[in-house]
Amino acid sequence: MEKKTNMLILLKKALDEADAVVIGAGAGLSSAAGMTYSGQRFTDHFQDFADRYGFQDMYSGGFYPFAALEEYWAYWSRFIELNRYCSPPYPVYDDLLELVKNKDYFVITTNVDHQFQKSGFERKRLFYMQGDFGLWQCGVPCHQKTYDNEELVHQMVRRQTACRIPPDLIPTCPLCGKPMRMNLRMDTTFVEDEGWHAAAQRYHQFLRRHQDHKVVFLELGVGWNTPGIIRYPFWQRTKVWPQAVYVSVNLEGTVIPNEIRSKTVSIQDDLRHVITQLRSLDQSSF
Repeated sequence: MEKKTNMLILLKKALDEADAVVIGAGAGLSSAAGMTYSGQRFTDHFQDFADRYGFQDMYSGGFYPFAALEEYWAYWSRFIELNRYCSPPYPVYDDLLELVKNKDYFVITTNVDHQFQKSGFERKRLFYMQGDFGLWQCGVPCHQKTYDNEELVHQMVRRQTACRIPPDLIPTCPLCGKPMRMNLRMDTTFVEDEGWHAAAQRYHQFLRRHQDHKVVFLELGVGWNTPGIIRYPFWQRTKVWPQAVYVSVNLEGTVIPNEIRSKTVSIQDDLRHVITQLRSLDQSSF
């Protein structure tokens, strides 16, 4: 307990002294906010799908081989509405914003649930590397453009019966007529549209601008599925940037390279608890 308290104090001090904060967020952050895919949250919203198709969590449902697009979009519209357009049970994202709102910050995330922007983080400071549940693209794709899906998703949810949507609601590409799909990085057909490239450019400009400053690389809830997006680049920049500090907050913990151990704060704990405790600390703690 004493070690964890000391780590929290070191983290708060690093954030207070930082010229810039780079937040790298993974699925653990949304889980801490209550955006879980199993248990009560699944049965409250998907019991009819569980009874009909046999899967027992939302993640498994995303891979289920539905026989018809009416079934596929009935499931996915309900999933998208719940995980993209509804607010999370706990204000973890709101509390995180309070910690960094007065800093020059940027967010790179593999999450696709849009919770940063919904909680008030500035859009120009966000890079959704892996896509967005709120966007669709041509499934081919025949062109590099994405489409907002909110209105049609809500219609699908309201009009579905017996785990099916009406055929007239099935989304098709406005150019080639082929079925649409989510704008998620699942394979080489992922569309990186103009907004994606603009966000990537802003992120790299931010990094170039701060490479000689006091920077905290704040890694939150990142696992090992895609370490090349957030974790490995954070390690590398912490190693070569003279004033950088690497922070890892993860329920499962992580491995820290020896080369950056002296510049690292690592906390193995639930993110919701850590962020709440950070907000309760002040300068008198040091």
